[in-house]
Amino acid sequence: MGSWALLWPPLLLTGLLGRPPGAVAQAQAQYCSVNKSFFEVEENTNVTEPLVDIHVPEGQEVILGSLSTPFAFRIQGNQLFLNVTPDYEENSLLEAQLLCQSGSTLVTQLRVFVSVLDVNDNAPEFPFTTKEIRVEEDTKVNSTIIPETELQAEDKDKDDILFYTLQEVTAGASDYFSLVGVNHPALRLDRTLDFYERPNMAFWLLVRDTAEENVEPSHTATATLVLNVVPADLRPPWFLPCAFSDGHVCIQAQYHGAVPTGHTLPSPLVLRPGPIYAEDGDRGIHQAIIYSIFSGNVNSTFVIHPDSGNLTMARSVPSATTFLLLVKGQQADLARYSVTQVTVEAVAAAGSPPRFPQSLYRGTVALGAGAGVVVKDAAAPSQPLRIQARDPEFSDLNSAITYRITNHSHFRMEGEVVLTTTTLTQAGAFYAEVEANNTVTSGTATTVIEIQVSEQEPPSTAQTPEPGTALPMTPSRNTPSSGGGPSEDKRFSVVDMAALGGVLSALLLLALLGLTVLVHKHYGSRLKCCSGKAPEPQPPGYDNQAVLPDHEANWAPTPSPTHDPKPAEAPPTPAEPAPPGPAPPGPAPPGSAPEAPAAARAGGSPALFGARPRHHKSAGPPLLRGESPPAPAALAPRYPGPRTHAAQVRE
Repeated sequence: MGSWALLWPPLLLTGLLGRPPGAVAQAQAQYCSVNKSFFEVEENTNVTEPLVDIHVPEGQEVILGSLSTPFAFRIQGNQLFLNVTPDYEENSLLEAQLLCQSGSTLVTQLRVFVSVLDVNDNAPEFPFTTKEIRVEEDTKVNSTIIPETELQAEDKDKDDILFYTLQEVTAGASDYFSLVGVNHPALRLDRTLDFYERPNMAFWLLVRDTAEENVEPSHTATATLVLNVVPADLRPPWFLPCAFSDGHVCIQAQYHGAVPTGHTLPSPLVLRPGPIYAEDGDRGIHQAIIYSIFSGNVNSTFVIHPDSGNLTMARSVPSATTFLLLVKGQQADLARYSVTQVTVEAVAAAGSPPRFPQSLYRGTVALGAGAGVVVKDAAAPSQPLRIQARDPEFSDLNSAITYRITNHSHFRMEGEVVLTTTTLTQAGAFYAEVEANNTVTSGTATTVIEIQVSEQEPPSTAQTPEPGTALPMTPSRNTPSSGGGPSEDKRFSVVDMAALGGVLSALLLLALLGLTVLVHKHYGSRLKCCSGKAPEPQPPGYDNQAVLPDHEANWAPTPSPTHDPKPAEAPPTPAEPAPPGPAPPGPAPPGSAPEAPAAARAGGSPALFGARPRHHKSAGPPLLRGESPPAPAALAPRYPGPRTHAAQVRE
């Protein structure tokens, strides 16, 4: 039994292999073999040493078979080498097929495997550089704005876990949007959007392939997100101007106006606080507004333009009454509308004629100017001279006033502007009468224009004051003087008046010294007892008129808003009478332009070429020298013809 036990292993090996153990070792020596057939190599590693030695029996040779990974291996001197730098993303498993041949006969076939280990060597990449999307303003909070699949980055390192961060570019944008999770880059809405507060927002979307920033190796990528808020139709039209508005609500305007009884106004009504005007409360959508009168339009007295909102009269109102019109402003898409109230009072009109704020206007035009040239304002030569009359009761009637020149063929009116009708070949001053006619009430009024035809265009009246001096103020053409007459050009500058004041002061000083000597010589003894008495006060209103132009006796200048540019003037002494003012112009030489009549030089309405002017209620009677005309009544702002909404809002 013991001998059988000793013989059992050799017999078993002989039975399995069919050969005795010595024969097996001898057989193995006849085949190719390797001592290791599986290897692991990190990607990007340059392996220069042989992977394995190949045992090749004598008389045989080993080659790479067709199943080998192309170009990955080579055999040199019965050694297997790695022929490439492995890249996990290209091929994670390399295979070498070894074929041992004896001549053309295949004797042995072996396989060697190289597993490429992944290394974090690639940065993640977004499929976009900038992603711009539109978000509805009324999107519900917690809604997913961009799904995760659209924002995910790609990483060729397959085992990497990506971490996302949302960084705001627009300040405060992170209050509105966030990511669902650090590993889930879906974009979520966290707060209600407001188109007017934040119409667009921008973010940087960052991704990192490691959980911590300081870990090496670590790679990042960045993309830009732009979110444009699309306004939603949330608000109805607003009638402007709002009494209060915070961008979300508007306390709408209500409008007020007046019309004269018995007349039909030719132009749109002038309303307070402005024309009927509404705009879409959602300014980003900006739907057009359609206007209509909802109710209160008794006898269809008024008509409203559906596009502009201008309110006009279709017929006159026979007696005093009040209209309460409900005006509807509806969006063009008919989605929303608003209603406001327009109060129009029909008031009995006295039928007063129009009135000119000035009884004399001054213009200028260049000598040799042809027909159709605009006469410029003498006070502002860069601006055309405008002649404007006003209805004293209803400013709405101002647009119904027409103008014409009644007595001069060289000039004509075009609206409120004066034009030449022929070439002006004669220099001098021309006087023309302008008649204003209210085509509704048939009331008329006249005024006079003094047109100076000069050799060349007059220079600008603007002056550059020296340091410490004030620029002389030119009264506005539309501002009546305190005496009720027209504002006139100043004929002396500050420097002239200062020089004249200095000369007069010196003369006055010399006169006082001479008078003192004379008084002391003849009355010195009598004055010794009275030397303690106070001087007698000057009578009120006493002033030196010598340095004033002749026109200032009738027209008070408009005071400067800062300080009086005139230097102080000393009163004349009784011993030396004040020098007379500038003498009136003498008769014109033969061939010159017609001269202004005496009435014009005296400050009243001048006669026109010797003819007595017609004086109307608005112009007043002619004035004598030194007499101030009455102050005109308060006048409403002129309504300049057919209005646009923006024009009246600016008024």
